[in-house]
Amino acid sequence: MVGDTQLKTYWEQLEKKLSTQFGDGEILDLDAMIYLVGIQELGQLHRRFKKDEKLNLMHIAICTLLEPYGYYRFDFIDDDGWPHFVSEAPLPNLKPGEQSILMKEALVQYFLKKAYLQ
Repeated sequence: MVGDTQLKTYWEQLEKKLSTQFGDGEILDLDAMIYLVGIQELGQLHRRFKKDEKLNLMHIAICTLLEPYGYYRFDFIDDDGWPHFVSEAPLPNLKPGEQSILMKEALVQYFLKKAYLQ
């Protein structure tokens, strides 16, 4: 876990790097960054996804991002290459702002672990 000031610094760095790499001149929002994690975790980087697959990618990302917090556990990869997770603990009741902070922290931790941030 990182402190508030360090989280803000890492978040700004992550936002800038991902937006430069994938944003086509736009600043990526939180959902776009989560979506990118889903694509990364699926490993099918260069294909188009249907609407329901995009929702599944978001689910994969959220499970992956919250796994270190004990909310989900990786279970298996199906025959189509999609990862599946098991819920390990109920998600906490958080206000929208608190949810955003949790997801930002989880994204920062994910990209620190992947050595994308330093």
